[in-house]
Amino acid sequence: MDERTILLVLPILILQIALMIFALVDLIRNPNPNGPKWMWAAIIILLNIIGPILYFVLGRRNY
Repeated sequence: MDERTILLVLPILILQIALMIFALVDLIRNPNPNGPKWMWAAIIILLNIIGPILYFVLGRRNY
């Protein structure tokens, strides 16, 4: 991989890691998500970028 490619991929990688960490912390702090926590943890970790977005749209329970 050349330096130019790394510079193009780096922001996406940082966004992915930040979304995953923020979603996992929110999942841990949320006492009642929509569905089991293990399922949301797997979705957040295994589905790049889409998993955390799915959690924030569908997994968080609105009070």
